[in-house]
Amino acid sequence: MSEFSDADIQDGVGEPDAFQRLWTPHRIAYVKGENKPESSDEADCPFCRIPTLSDEDGLIVHRGESAYVVLNLYPYNPGHLLVCPFRHVADYTDLTDDETAEVADFTKRAMETMREVSSPEGFNIGLNQGRTAGAGIAAHLHQHVVPRWAGDSNFLPVIGHTKTVPQLLSETRALLAKAWG
Repeated sequence: MSEFSDADIQDGVGEPDAFQRLWTPHRIAYVKGENKPESSDEADCPFCRIPTLSDEDGLIVHRGESAYVVLNLYPYNPGHLLVCPFRHVADYTDLTDDETAEVADFTKRAMETMREVSSPEGFNIGLNQGRTAGAGIAAHLHQHVVPRWAGDSNFLPVIGHTKTVPQLLSETRALLAKAWG
């Protein structure tokens, strides 16, 4: 089944192919560059700026010695967290042993906290190293912790072009921060 009509094809909008597509139109602000840094410098880096804000304003769930946990401003799913080192470093191999340990520990704790708060059935966890690998902000390492539920990619985002996020990010942050302990 093609998502293009014959009129679309005739108008040059696209050619049908074998790929099925999951549309995420709520992310268009991010794709267009909202809050993306102009350069790879620390001065332009949102992950360097966020820790200078209050936890509430920065959507920070938890701060450690060398890393912090923050809600993704452009979530794939409700509760989508990012685990970031404070230090402006792009590559996982450039982390110190202490940074590596804290990023790993916070990833585990993020999963435990999310399970306590909203009972996800699974998680996507990962690092995108470099723009080619999908890193939107490649200059500052960040690990994604995305909670998943059966049916979270149901008809709403696929057909209705709508993603349901059941609460404000500030409310999600407060709930997770309280449960983090």
